[in-house]
Amino acid sequence: MSMERIERWVSTLRTEWPFKLRLRAWPIVISLLFLTCIVSGLAIVIITHMTRVQYAQLQQLEQEKNQLQTEWGQLLLEEGAWSTPARIEQISTERLDMRIPDVHDVEVIRP
Repeated sequence: MSMERIERWVSTLRTEWPFKLRLRAWPIVISLLFLTCIVSGLAIVIITHMTRVQYAQLQQLEQEKNQLQTEWGQLLLEEGAWSTPARIEQISTERLDMRIPDVHDVEVIRP
């Protein structure tokens, strides 16, 4: 008896329902296209955000690189100033009591 009821209900539903119960291809296709649009839109938002974050990091790293290059140039200039021959001779004379040898103090060794 319940089986007859179900069959009657299904036949009534098929005749009264505005849409047929069977699945058609176009609603599935439209649903898939809609989901694809939503997913691609979210992907665009995420990738745009990641691009902006990485570009900000790039600018920060380039600024740090420029500061380090400036510091490196200053250190090279400072090294050049500290290693001049006149300064080295002055320090060796004052602190270590070194001097340029006289001609009589030099010995030549022949091979």
